[in-house]
Amino acid sequence: MLAATARVAGDLDVAEECVQDAYLAALAAWARDGVPDKPGAWLTATAKRKALDVLRREKVFRTKMPLLVEPAEAETTDEPAGDDAVPDDRLRLVFTCCHPALAREAQVALTLRLVCGVATGDIARAFLVSETTMAARVTRAKKKIAAARIPYRVPEAAELPERLDAVLTVIHLLFTTGHTAPTGAGLVRADLVDRAVHLTRMLLALMPDEPEVRGLLALLLLTDARRATRTDDSGRLLVLEEQDRSRWDRAAIAEGNQLVLGAFRTGRVGRYALQAAIASLHAVAPDYAATDWPQVVRLYDELLKRWPSPVVALNRAVAVSMVDGPAAALADVDLLAADPHLAGYHYLPAVRADLLRRLDRPAEAADAYGAALDLVDNEAERAFLTARLTEVSEAG
Repeated sequence: MLAATARVAGDLDVAEECVQDAYLAALAAWARDGVPDKPGAWLTATAKRKALDVLRREKVFRTKMPLLVEPAEAETTDEPAGDDAVPDDRLRLVFTCCHPALAREAQVALTLRLVCGVATGDIARAFLVSETTMAARVTRAKKKIAAARIPYRVPEAAELPERLDAVLTVIHLLFTTGHTAPTGAGLVRADLVDRAVHLTRMLLALMPDEPEVRGLLALLLLTDARRATRTDDSGRLLVLEEQDRSRWDRAAIAEGNQLVLGAFRTGRVGRYALQAAIASLHAVAPDYAATDWPQVVRLYDELLKRWPSPVVALNRAVAVSMVDGPAAALADVDLLAADPHLAGYHYLPAVRADLLRRLDRPAEAADAYGAALDLVDNEAERAFLTARLTEVSEAG
């Protein structure tokens, strides 16, 4: 809805206000007349109509009061349309929001909030910062767009590569937010996952020679192939070791594996292709213990060279525990505990707790599970950690 309205308004702030006004109009109209057969179409049409009203008012203002009008007239009309470069409204808006005039984190945060509808708190968790900090970043990005008079203009084909990395980051974070929802009762937000996969497919059609686009689609398919088995019938979280691999989506795995191979054949392997290769090793292993863990560790080593993230280092520690044992991995995790970026990241104490449990140190494991519970907001993950805490407490 926002993307369609932005195309009419030519301004993201105006489009956002019109969408909000459309929702307010719906509250009154639907209470009076009933919900229409196609509520989404009704909202979109109303928001676009309000955008046209705004444009008409601005036109009248400029016509009647020319002395008050700034000389830069309708910047959107001065820019080449370039609509043919990106054929989908939503993907077009993603590229537009990833404007190089904005800092990378502002590009990604603004796009996730405005285009993808991800809550500010969930974006903050993805960036490992507070919700207040993230809200300020989104506000500053919107003000900068307005102050710099950045128009809603679709970048031309030649401009797409410089925005690609930010676009890939947006889609990846959209997927991870859906794969394990930061808040709420359910483990997965299927709408966000499906939207991320759809956007990546369109991106691959648009830029078929970019290996990182192939890598990202492969990563999403191989990871989401496990969706049906990540919880049991009662919604209880099942870790990778417990999942029924016969129920994994084999078609998605086959497609993902082909995409990984295609990305590696280009010789330009990036972080998404490397992550996809790790996911592929999990997907083809007959069971958890039989996974090629040494190769997983080597891939994480390569990934850390390209993307030195503490989250990647934590995931590598899990793989190290399967090769060299939980004591070796615990030493790595304890070093990571000093990284302030992971201070509010509940997976750090959760991984530590699991390693201590495997080392038969139940009292320390219980403390770590308690620390993880203090940080987690997803109910399925909370239930899992609570069960593990009960288990180690009874063992101690």
